[in-house]
Amino acid sequence: MKAFYPKKKLMNESKGEQVVAELRMRIISREVKAGTVLSENQLGSLFQVSRSPVREALRVLANENLVRPERMGAVVVGISEKNIEEIYDIRLMIESFTFERLLKMQTDNLVQELKKMIEMMKIAIKYQDVDQFSFLDIEFHETIIQSIDHHHIKMLWNNLKPVLECLIILSMRYRMMTNEKDFERILYNHGLIVEAIDKKEKKMVDLAFERNFHDVQNQVEALWVDEEIMKVVREYSVKE
Repeated sequence: MKAFYPKKKLMNESKGEQVVAELRMRIISREVKAGTVLSENQLGSLFQVSRSPVREALRVLANENLVRPERMGAVVVGISEKNIEEIYDIRLMIESFTFERLLKMQTDNLVQELKKMIEMMKIAIKYQDVDQFSFLDIEFHETIIQSIDHHHIKMLWNNLKPVLECLIILSMRYRMMTNEKDFERILYNHGLIVEAIDKKEKKMVDLAFERNFHDVQNQVEALWVDEEIMKVVREYSVKE
């Protein structure tokens, strides 16, 4: 079975976590269509696992509103363009709140950590490891969010992260396939975020946010409306 979720990320994970990550990616990338009936036996055979990790995977995906539980399985709900917009709305709310807090905090250590991450992101792009770039991008934003040590903001982020991660992986693969030079702009925007945090200038923070989130929401629209494009993107050859 060809994996659409990066295998190297799952090497040390349990069978259940491997199943849920791959199945989530298959649903979000629309390889498994909305309305598809998933049986525990069918999935157990596909992933070569017992029903227990399959049952746990379906429970997790039901909590993410990607499937609807049924007796001995589930029906795929899928993810709509409206769902995607709402996910990015929540992300924007979380990060806007976080940046407001950072304006009043000491951030020298955070700034140094983020600068190191940007250098690692540059290396990932140099070697065209777009999935590694995606994971570093998520880690970059997660590091900022965790830095304010806000319990309920962390809860919101952790609930959002698994689906957001798939969206980011797919959108970054699309960029790599269609406009590799676009990563220069992405890296510039991340540098702008770090500078805004370092200087604690409200206008610079607003500019960094506008550029980063406007780009995120508007640069890959074709991916979510064109089935042929999505097929190529989800089957993108991952560098192991």
